[in-house]
Amino acid sequence: MRRTTVPGGFVAAGLAPVVLVLAACSGNGPASQGAATGGSSGGASTGSITVAASDDTNIQELFQQVLIPDFQAANPGVAVKLTYDLHGTNDQANFAKLAAAAQQNHDPAMDVTASFVAKAAKAGLLSTDTSKVTALSGIDPKVVAAGGPGAVPYRASSVLLAYNPDKIPNPPKTLDEVLAWIKANPGRFTYNSPKTGGSGGAFVATVLDKYVPPADRDQMTTGYHKELEKSWDPGWQELASLNPSVFQKGVYPNGNNQTLQLLSSGQIDMAPVWSDQFISGQASGSIPKNFKAQQISNPSFTGGASYLGVTKGSKNQDLAWKFVDFVLKPEEQAKIADKIAGYPAIPLTQLPSEVQAKFQSADTQNLRAGYYSDHSTDINNLWDQNVPGK
Repeated sequence: MRRTTVPGGFVAAGLAPVVLVLAACSGNGPASQGAATGGSSGGASTGSITVAASDDTNIQELFQQVLIPDFQAANPGVAVKLTYDLHGTNDQANFAKLAAAAQQNHDPAMDVTASFVAKAAKAGLLSTDTSKVTALSGIDPKVVAAGGPGAVPYRASSVLLAYNPDKIPNPPKTLDEVLAWIKANPGRFTYNSPKTGGSGGAFVATVLDKYVPPADRDQMTTGYHKELEKSWDPGWQELASLNPSVFQKGVYPNGNNQTLQLLSSGQIDMAPVWSDQFISGQASGSIPKNFKAQQISNPSFTGGASYLGVTKGSKNQDLAWKFVDFVLKPEEQAKIADKIAGYPAIPLTQLPSEVQAKFQSADTQNLRAGYYSDHSTDINNLWDQNVPGK
């Protein structure tokens, strides 16, 4: 599973709160009831738009089974086409096509994008007329800014420490305690290589963060400052020192799903995982119901928001913005929370009481931001050079 997010601001903030949220969200709540009528975006429209997205099957189902049907039901006469790139295999090529279309003033063949939004924003390929999104004013400005000009956050998740409580009755609560546990329990922990999924990437980045001055890290979350990466050197050494203690003396899974499979099957006892994957896995039965997940501290794992954007070259901008605005309606946000266990983008006070109850113990509006995308790319490449087999 490729699963990555952009730095943003939605996370359960602390040990006990996160565990409560996970327990509450593991079942199917009533948020999925009552479909399109409540989310009406203000009257009928006509026309058609194309939504482009990439990620895993759960996000594909979210668009195909929930967001698009609801929008079309609330707007008779509107047709929405979804083009989906499973696992983002063609993200780079599709971004290049979008950039080429803009340069040549051609139709971009996508009106709304849920792929490479931050990269498109940085390149000036998105419309910045976000005033048409009524809910945006209620979202933390830092979260909005993290996506870039024109990016609109619509869901989020965080990376948590998942574990088998039968094997670990007193789990580590801080990063230093996690690292000590790994070395004291060789073979019972692993994480996926960072370029294959965000949960492993969050673990790597969090270890690197131990040695980065806060002021430098702040700069590295909002822009590219390669000269500051020298602070990572002791972090790479620490990560390499874990090799003998990692599963099978240095086996790193290929993707978030493989990490969860090792945990669920009992081959390991602890691993970093995405909050939404863990919650959904327990709901489906693929992860044992008694397993738990929590946030750590000093520092916490990162997470982030996922964004929508309207392409600057779209010929259907009014309808495209209407779709983006619709996704942030409380009814649709509640369904995102139910369908994929995603943290809502809008404040909890705007959501139905059932959803508020699920997330009442979590601070879903604060998150330790991840690195800027170019730094994340460097982390992926440097991990390959510095960690396996060292």
